[in-house]
Amino acid sequence: MTFRLPPYPYDRLGGLAKLADAHPGGMVDCSVGTPCDPPLRAVVDALATSGTERGYPASAGSPQLREAAAAWLTRRFGLGEVPSPATSVAACVGTKELVASVPHVLRLRQPGKDTVLYPAVSYPTYAMGAELAGCRAVAVAPPPGRLGGLDLGTVDAGDAARALVLWSNSPSNPTGGLGDLGAEAAWGRAHGVPVFSDECYAEFTWDGPPRSVLQHGLDGVVAVHSLSKRSNLAGVRVGFYAGDAELVEFLRAVRQHAGLMVPGPAQAAGVAALGDDEHVEQQRGRYRERLAYLAGVLESYGCPVELPEGGFYLWVPVPAQRWPDAWAMAESLASEGGLLVSPGDLYGETAGAHVRVAVVQPMERLALAGERLGRVHHG
Repeated sequence: MTFRLPPYPYDRLGGLAKLADAHPGGMVDCSVGTPCDPPLRAVVDALATSGTERGYPASAGSPQLREAAAAWLTRRFGLGEVPSPATSVAACVGTKELVASVPHVLRLRQPGKDTVLYPAVSYPTYAMGAELAGCRAVAVAPPPGRLGGLDLGTVDAGDAARALVLWSNSPSNPTGGLGDLGAEAAWGRAHGVPVFSDECYAEFTWDGPPRSVLQHGLDGVVAVHSLSKRSNLAGVRVGFYAGDAELVEFLRAVRQHAGLMVPGPAQAAGVAALGDDEHVEQQRGRYRERLAYLAGVLESYGCPVELPEGGFYLWVPVPAQRWPDAWAMAESLASEGGLLVSPGDLYGETAGAHVRVAVVQPMERLALAGERLGRVHHG
């Protein structure tokens, strides 16, 4: 039987985009988490002056990139056990391709297992990576009353025994909730399941300091990080993964055979970005301002929303008295405010009562949407 790909999630937004773009001044696109702010000047300079264009780059990442990643992890999370740049850190071409390919690679390591455990409300690539590898994708709900984390007590024993990997995502995309990374690491060790922790929004943790699964030891865990959000480098495609040396080395070796390599100039840019924390603080300030502003706009529009514990998304409940589902609410936001948002069911079957709003547009664009929505009065 031929595998049939489902529609790419964001391709489903075409009709809403046309509605939003019909407004004078055009659409305010808050549907995808694409950074709009400028990267650090030193990063752009590194891209242009590395002199690495002619040769093949190291698949694992240059020594300089791996050292910069290890130093940043240690500095940012106060790690007691530091990943070795030589054996416990490796580069990836952004992190989406890593997320998508991890089940396939781990199945080579453990061919008798076929299950991927992942957050029930989450970035679609965790489940899609399982499907592309011919695996079972098994969703794990958050703890009752929480927007983040995994209720691991609900995982069926049979699913745990068949699990290749447990995916964690904290802060969560789309909900902004935080999980208990220590409990997740402990569960994985107890069940012999590798825990892969997607931490690409860690720099934008608002409730307390940033967290990493690596703060709970390296055994059996891998942290996945990206410079796309942290440093506004989504177009450069630089990420890395770090943790358990055996897991990192297995992934590194398979990926080397597959020819997966971060381009040399992009690696040089990554070194520059990881060495600077000030530009991240400036970006944190921008996102905090936008989150607060747009939450106020939506509350005035009759859609109250709490600020997230982390990330740069608002996870907005659909007022049931006004709209039957997230698509109807998204249509109103597009037609009345020119604001394009993502209906929640793009992130899981149980998420249809929310919309996700990415506050990635500059304040003047968000203010345009706010002005339009401010003219609308609902009883």
